Amino acid sequence: MAKISKSEALKYHMDGRPGKIEVVPTKPHSTQHDLSLAYTPGVAQPCLEIHKNVDDVYKYTSKGNLVAVISNGTAVLGLGDIGPEAGKPVMEGKGLLFKIFADVDVFDIEVNEKDPKKLIEVVKAIAPTFGGINLEDIKAPECFEIEETLKRELNIPVFHDDQHGTAIISAAGLINALDINGKKIDEIKVVVNGAGAAAISCIKLYISLGAKPENVVMLDSKGVLNSSRTDLNSAKKQFVTTRNISTLEEAFVDADVFLGLSVGNVVSKKMIRSMAKDPIVFAMANPTPEISYEDATSTREDIIMATGRSDYPNQINNVLGFPFIFRGALDVRATTINEEMKIAAANALAKLAKEYVPEMVAKAYNLQNIVFGRNYIIPKPLDPRLITTVSVAVAKAAVNSGVARKPIKNWSAYKQELTERMGFDNKLVMNIRQKARQEPKRIVFAEGDNFRILKAAQFVYREKIANPILLGDAAKIRAIIKENKMELGDVPVIDVYKDVSTEKREQFAKLLYEKRKRKGMTCDEALEKMYNRDYYGAMMVETGEADAFISGFTRRYADTIRPALQVIGVREEFNHIAGMYVMLTKKGPLFLADTTVNMNPSAQVLVDTTLLTAAEVRRFSLEPKIAMLSYSNFGAHKGQGSPGTVKEAVRMLQEKYPDLLVDGEMQANYALNGKLRAKRFPFNKLSDADANTLIFPNLSSGNITYKVLQAVGVAESIGPILMGMKKPVHILQRDSSVREIINMVAIAVIDAQSGNL
Repeated sequence: MAKISKSEALKYHMDGRPGKIEVVPTKPHSTQHDLSLAYTPGVAQPCLEIHKNVDDVYKYTSKGNLVAVISNGTAVLGLGDIGPEAGKPVMEGKGLLFKIFADVDVFDIEVNEKDPKKLIEVVKAIAPTFGGINLEDIKAPECFEIEETLKRELNIPVFHDDQHGTAIISAAGLINALDINGKKIDEIKVVVNGAGAAAISCIKLYISLGAKPENVVMLDSKGVLNSSRTDLNSAKKQFVTTRNISTLEEAFVDADVFLGLSVGNVVSKKMIRSMAKDPIVFAMANPTPEISYEDATSTREDIIMATGRSDYPNQINNVLGFPFIFRGALDVRATTINEEMKIAAANALAKLAKEYVPEMVAKAYNLQNIVFGRNYIIPKPLDPRLITTVSVAVAKAAVNSGVARKPIKNWSAYKQELTERMGFDNKLVMNIRQKARQEPKRIVFAEGDNFRILKAAQFVYREKIANPILLGDAAKIRAIIKENKMELGDVPVIDVYKDVSTEKREQFAKLLYEKRKRKGMTCDEALEKMYNRDYYGAMMVETGEADAFISGFTRRYADTIRPALQVIGVREEFNHIAGMYVMLTKKGPLFLADTTVNMNPSAQVLVDTTLLTAAEVRRFSLEPKIAMLSYSNFGAHKGQGSPGTVKEAVRMLQEKYPDLLVDGEMQANYALNGKLRAKRFPFNKLSDADANTLIFPNLSSGNITYKVLQAVGVAESIGPILMGMKKPVHILQRDSSVREIINMVAIAVIDAQSGNL
């Protein structure tokens, strides 16, 4: 973790608009009419409705998505009692995390009150404003009384994150650590150093999961909580041990789990060595753990270790919990966050860590691959699946335990709503993959010995999107699979040099020779090409041994497509192929063609490209609204060049295919702004509809456009989708991401399902 300087931290908070959060209007406010609706006189109407039915406050105001982050500054981030003003930067930071991770709005409220009873009254008085209360940085034992009272007396979720957030995340880690070392939770011996809010909440949750209270030894700054102590408050008295233990060193002997929520450097290597086989060490003091990661892992090879730091594996980070827990609780309008919801969150996190980790998550942490094991027992905070995993689990638990006032009936729709809420509008991608799952096909990968290809193959295999066939060096493939703990056990692997019989090679060579003998290819050349994976894979598709072919990850597009053209060929009715990209934008998907093949197309080639693209768009269950692009609008340029060619293509299309929604030539701004186009060119066939399909006049313009959109991050891309082949073949963009490869596989499957028509 990079060291952060004092000046850098202060500059971050001070520059520009001071602080980290602001209030942003959610309704139009640019006209007097808007303002009259927002305030007087329009605001009177929702006020009267809420007066008649108080629950309508959720319908007409932001209450249902608004959380109060409340603190009195008595236990701030390990800094202690520094006061409410000094604690405000932390509370603003909490508000920022709520918003960016789960789209929960926050008001941070710092209260200058240490008396727990008075603080309770303050929170109760302001509670009508909020859908939930997040208590933060309030010292123990007062925090227990404050939370318990508020939970009992309010009908909205109240959650002290310092207690329960740490408990939930560490419980998820504990579940998975025990799964790895094979121990049972009801048999483990636990040592806890620290007896504050977080430590006590952690142990309570562990006990809810099955740990035995008699197997727990807890220590505070004065030593072991045992029967000889007379200075214990009611919270600590619950964890007095009857065992004859008086020091931390004694407590470590034969312990299975160490939970540290105290101070740094209090645990020695000797203590770690004295623990039972396969010890679990959660040293979560920050910024200095109870024992350093290096010291602990160098002492025991069988250790599973977690800390509170981001620069070591297995960070126990509360941001994995509170945004998504509140998201789920708010969405079902829960009256509380109960034990069932906390356990559901812990189990959801534990389960997510065992699933395939998307490449984008590994990249965010500069890792090649992340696999469940000793160094990965809890998900990473930047995993975008957290909101759809944890929030759904919490919401379901609220419904099942009877505390939801607005139960969810369609969980699939709710999951999609969460995805869209965070701006991950993957509806088209989800639909493509779901359609592929309905009838998975055999997809042959020409570059099966590439790590990223194998990651994609593992995903489509596990998700039942496709049945991969891997071409490549078999020993290398199996080594990569073993090293990265991939699950591709029974996926066929074919080494075209070693695994192909003489008969099979000669059979394929003969077929190729028959196709190419009048185009300069000899028998010997055809046989030689059957050692080439692109030729061999394409021939597998041609002969029905596979349903679709994927290649091009490591080679030039032209070099990769040539074998497919020679083996499989182009559909007779078109006599040429074209490439299309799908750009997933905030306004919806855009289909761009031709982006990869035809350099300076004739009018007929533009017509064929348009027809191929329209058919492909319909395969995505969308109706194509096609704009034929150029640098002029509807005949404005009278000279030669692309406007004339495009104009002729439009004439041919409208004459032969009158039902096709296509027009041009037009500039890109008019294509994408239907209202502007309808105002300036009211005769256009698209009327005021924004085009969703763009046909470019030449390869340069198409290729440049999609690459610019990719590079500046305006849109996620799927492609290139190769159109016009007799059978499904797709050539990847070089160095495609795993996600891009997966999407291309799903499209190849859909091609194969429909016979590539």
